[in-house]
Amino acid sequence: MYRIVYKKVLNPTVVLMDIEAPLVARKAEAGQFIILRADENGERIPLTVAGYDRDAGTVRIIFQVVGATTKKLSAKEEGDFIPDFVGPLGRPTEVEGRKKVCIVGGGVGCAIALPIAQKLCSMGCTVHSIIGFRSKDLLILEEDFAACSDRLTVMTDDGSAGRQGVVTVPLKEAIEAGEDYDEVIAIGPLVMMKFVVATTKPYGVKTTVSMNPIMIDGTGMCGGCRLTVGGKTRFACVDGPDFDGFLVDFDEAMQRANMYGEFEHHAYEKTCNLFKGVEENG
Repeated sequence: MYRIVYKKVLNPTVVLMDIEAPLVARKAEAGQFIILRADENGERIPLTVAGYDRDAGTVRIIFQVVGATTKKLSAKEEGDFIPDFVGPLGRPTEVEGRKKVCIVGGGVGCAIALPIAQKLCSMGCTVHSIIGFRSKDLLILEEDFAACSDRLTVMTDDGSAGRQGVVTVPLKEAIEAGEDYDEVIAIGPLVMMKFVVATTKPYGVKTTVSMNPIMIDGTGMCGGCRLTVGGKTRFACVDGPDFDGFLVDFDEAMQRANMYGEFEHHAYEKTCNLFKGVEENG
């Protein structure tokens, strides 16, 4: 059993938790993920490591409440336990030798991007961060990014915080202004990463994307997380989650991501009704 030692609601749909998991914390690196279950009979879901404290033996997760399992997880409080917390899984993000990197995060993907930005900063790399959200109400981790970035640009769809527009606008401006990035690392919704790649490719700027498709076992055996990268089948859980953005078939990935949408919606509604019934009955 793994104890929740800290919980913070970052916005109406995003929750941060620190989980007591010393063996995972001992080896976790930026870019890796864990698989957990919210209860004994629950499904297994992957969540990226959003931070870790080796001395305290804790691992940080930040998740958006979008499905049945994240709804159940969000209902837990400090001192509660979760039965399974397996990891670290996947390959750490490659950061060695980078001198200047642009981190592009979208929505809750910023939680995955932050530890990478922090790692690069700690190594003396120049970090430019661009983070995007639909509105100010959904903005998360701004202060954390500011602390590890030489330059931070906040974008919102409605202009309620930072600049109005999408993340590719300041990215293209920076490249055309002569910023010589060793790499652009994009993490967020598939459509966002697709357009980041479309922005950087004409300039030949190396672009890495973090792919987080459906996963079950996290060891490459189930095949649920398969992707087409460079015309070949790859598995996000063991070959990734980071891939060369120029080689990823984003259209196929988006099609696969939508396959379980209706099922997940029904599971989420069922869970919400369950919680509602418990609240009404005291």
